[in-house]
Amino acid sequence: MFDYGLDYQTTNFREQPHLYRVGKGEQGVLLVEPYKSEILPYWHFKTPAIAQESSEKIYQLFLAYKEQQDFVGMDMARKFLQMGYTRSRRYANHRSGKKYVQNPQKLPANEQQAARKQINPQEPDWDRNEKAQSSRIFYEKYLLVKNDPDYQFLLKRHKNLYR
Repeated sequence: MFDYGLDYQTTNFREQPHLYRVGKGEQGVLLVEPYKSEILPYWHFKTPAIAQESSEKIYQLFLAYKEQQDFVGMDMARKFLQMGYTRSRRYANHRSGKKYVQNPQKLPANEQQAARKQINPQEPDWDRNEKAQSSRIFYEKYLLVKNDPDYQFLLKRHKNLYR
């Protein structure tokens, strides 16, 4: 489980990898330093060409972290690739980036479930527009990283050591 209680402003996870928890999906992607600052400047998905360049750069960072046996860096690169996929997919489905008619997170708890049923219409070209193409580009790199045997080994080791 990702620990949101840590002081992310002052914690250097390269120096203290034992404090890092993988979490689910993209949890903590914009918190964990120094990796956030190293990867975020390259994370873009506006067009397929930009997504191609971005995903390749992040993949190269993954390989560099892998060479250093830096699991936290590898996992953060994975998270940015996953986030490239999910964010571009969101904009492929809804040009505004807004899935819901009303943001459920800004409503009282008793109204959130009903708001999650009120979804904006999907774009007619959701499966072929620029953002859909960008999402496929990021997804390919995400799968390369996620299924990398060294990543899988280090993931299991990290979870076993630092649960």
